[in-house]
Amino acid sequence: MNSVRKYPLGFFPTPLQELKRFSARYRGCRLFIKRDDHTGLATGGNKTRKLEYLLGDALARGADTVITAGAQQSNHCRQTAAGCAMAGLSCHLLLGGEKPPRLDGNLLLSHILGANIHYAGENRKGEDMETLMEELRSQGRRPYAIPYGGSNLTGAMGFAEAAGELGQQLSEQELYIDYIFFASSSGGMQAGLTLGSALHGLGATLMPISIDKEESGGDRLEELIYRLVCEGDRKLRLGLRLTAADIPLIRGYDKYGYGKLTQQEKEAILALARTEGILLDPVYTGRAFYGMMDHLERELLPPGAHVLFWHTGGIPATFSYAAAFAENG
Repeated sequence: MNSVRKYPLGFFPTPLQELKRFSARYRGCRLFIKRDDHTGLATGGNKTRKLEYLLGDALARGADTVITAGAQQSNHCRQTAAGCAMAGLSCHLLLGGEKPPRLDGNLLLSHILGANIHYAGENRKGEDMETLMEELRSQGRRPYAIPYGGSNLTGAMGFAEAAGELGQQLSEQELYIDYIFFASSSGGMQAGLTLGSALHGLGATLMPISIDKEESGGDRLEELIYRLVCEGDRKLRLGLRLTAADIPLIRGYDKYGYGKLTQQEKEAILALARTEGILLDPVYTGRAFYGMMDHLERELLPPGAHVLFWHTGGIPATFSYAAAFAENG
């Protein structure tokens, strides 16, 4: 499927389980969850799938250093730091904001994992990456840049492969899925699932919940995803013939901005934790799971639908929101 040799980082396939107690709330719908919080890389998460391809490419190109960017509670950055430790690569993280008085959550774990952390102020999406690349080259390093969220075609191939993994699990368990809900922020996962669904005949309708209302590099997320899908379509020779209008993105749940914990996310986190014993995170899965709950409660999905939530991990970030949960949790 891809000429890049993967560097093994995770435990796959991740579990597929039914949310039996939670399903009872919704008109006979059957709800399932794909547990990418169990990929195993430094507490797990979906970025492990992308990083197997991205770090494989970095090593194939002779890199000795990896650079990527994100927010201070970035799951992608934490998993990149862990993957670099496994692969023997130096890791540099460009993180938004200023250095905090204390490290917690993903930021603490990235530090423990040995990442070199650079605080970039308002530039949390890698705007300063080329400057750091040049600085490292001048020091004799061989840097490899991973874009924000690991969202290029190389990274997206991890989720084109994941669609096949899910399809195999559904076949083995004699199940089918009508809708797949997941958090969409940097676009690589959505592009990969779009390609993988076509490649493996998955057949489910993708329901991506927008997490970050900000544009990236002046482009709408739908445009970035569309370009990735077109690039992958050409590479894999799928003949999709999609237009930009064919790229779904469910907006509205992102209106409070990136990383803002509201009563909606808290409601989703507490509901799943107290019915199934499964933890969501405040930034991505909490927001996306609430979006799924809202669709079900407003009866926007047909009765009896089989619905999958793709858990993308991110639990360490929860600890940096402790005060908000203590208020009325």
